[in-house]
Amino acid sequence: MLKVDVGNHEPLERALKRLKKKMEREGILKILKARKNYEKPSEKRRRKSRMSKSRKFSF
Repeated sequence: MLKVDVGNHEPLERALKRLKKKMEREGILKILKARKNYEKPSEKRRRKSRMSKSRKFSF
């Protein structure tokens, strides 16, 4: 669970920005986007194989 401490005189926008950065670094946003819609097992296999192919040949 992510936790962001907000200082006494710190603007809320700055704290939200830090929270978003932490979420991005942890990969939480990517997981949430993936779980937003149901993905059939065949589609999941196809996506994983495409991702692995692109990783193998990237220099």
